[in-house]
Amino acid sequence: MPHFILDCSENILEKQNPRKVIEAVFETAFSTSLFDRDDIKVRLNPYKYSLVQSEEADFIHVFGNIMQGRTADQKAELSREIVVTLSRLFPEVPVISINIRDFDKASYFNKSMI
Repeated sequence: MPHFILDCSENILEKQNPRKVIEAVFETAFSTSLFDRDDIKVRLNPYKYSLVQSEEADFIHVFGNIMQGRTADQKAELSREIVVTLSRLFPEVPVISINIRDFDKASYFNKSMI
């Protein structure tokens, strides 16, 4: 169920294999024991044009969308672990960040629920 969407500068694709980046986020999310392996989804969106801190610079921002019910501490640890993982892959990237948003259980629906 959790979705991790990575927005990044296009140069990121030249620094690491995109599959390696996606797998690293996937494995890090799984390692927290908050999610079942089969439920985790990770996507990467490279941007050709962006301004970061008033200039063209590399960046990675992860939007984590998870089902409500995790504690603030669990979400903070998840955020920290993903930023640590990405920082190890990209030590030269100046901006690596994440935010976690909760899906509302009452309004969430997917095909498997039909």
